[in-house]
Amino acid sequence: MSTLFYIGIAMAAGLLMTRVIRLIHLPNVTAYLLAGVLIGPCVLNLIGSDTVVSYSVITEVALGFIAFSIGDEFKLENIRAIGRSALWITAAESVGAVVLVDSITMALGFPVPLCITLGAMAASTAPAATLLVVRQYKASGPLTDMLLPVVAADDATGLIAYSISISIAQSLVSGQAFAMTTILTPILNILIALALGACMGAVTALSHRLFKSHSNRMCVIIAMIFLGTALANYWGLSSLLLCMAIGAVYVNLSNDAERILRCIDEWTNPLFMLFFVISGMELDISVLPQVGLIGIVYVLARFGGKFLGSYLAASACKCPKVVSENIGWALMPQAGVAIGLASLVLKQLPQYGSLIQTVILSATLIYEIAGPIAAKSALRRAGEIHTQG
Repeated sequence: MSTLFYIGIAMAAGLLMTRVIRLIHLPNVTAYLLAGVLIGPCVLNLIGSDTVVSYSVITEVALGFIAFSIGDEFKLENIRAIGRSALWITAAESVGAVVLVDSITMALGFPVPLCITLGAMAASTAPAATLLVVRQYKASGPLTDMLLPVVAADDATGLIAYSISISIAQSLVSGQAFAMTTILTPILNILIALALGACMGAVTALSHRLFKSHSNRMCVIIAMIFLGTALANYWGLSSLLLCMAIGAVYVNLSNDAERILRCIDEWTNPLFMLFFVISGMELDISVLPQVGLIGIVYVLARFGGKFLGSYLAASACKCPKVVSENIGWALMPQAGVAIGLASLVLKQLPQYGSLIQTVILSATLIYEIAGPIAAKSALRRAGEIHTQG
């Protein structure tokens, strides 16, 4: 059958699963992921692994739009209102996850290179699941305002943490001296991605002088996201950071940004649904029995570090209690960035690459199903859910 046939099957499965999930009041994201697992290679095999691999362009584009949408949260008035709190919370929850995973795995006697590399994986959060839960329930309030910038920014901290940790791990394995260039190069790539995205965002905003209709302006934004994703992949940059920078600069330079973004949101909902169904198809549930003690420690320590770090930072910054007591729960999801980094470990640290990838894939399966539920519960406790979804 053609690719379009299987895409139709995937979307139909996602929609039908939302009717089942609604009976137990769970978020649509969970339904999409479960639908993907069900029709994917691991269960019914309605869509085989070869077909799933061919959908990589869909996931790349969806992540670009997700990052662009999160960039919308970086409006200057929002940043001024939040102040430095978001930066402190991002740093604390990222460092907390890394330190707790490192320290507990080392205390249990696992090899040090394995521990520090696995700890670096713990920093990033999956913004896609959190964003879709916020959209589905039309959440708004102090927790939501703080949450979206934090989940957007900690991908950068995750990339920095990984670049430092993998260089240390490689030095320990090979016995070579630690080189600062291995840290500076990834940081430079992050800065280049942000700078390029900022330039493209400015061009997008300036293009409104030439294109006046909503449809043409939407076409410009879509073209920029496609171009940004492609350039990031070609030059080895982070497409998430690049597209996030496009959105952040665009929303601050364009007077008509809010109306155009609402149109983009409506257009991208089917794309996001398909992205999560495909993500579910990519999850390999057969790896769950293989993770053992280190997998359990990673899942619990990562969440514990993020919860504790965000709680302490939010309390120190005197954020409202609805923020300090709930934001840690909403930082549970983990997917794309961590999976990408796990793939890199296979090449950069082959001695431990297979084990680390197994742990990350297993944790992703758990986090991507439990994470949206935890995020919804946190938003409900904060009183920021304004629709039944």
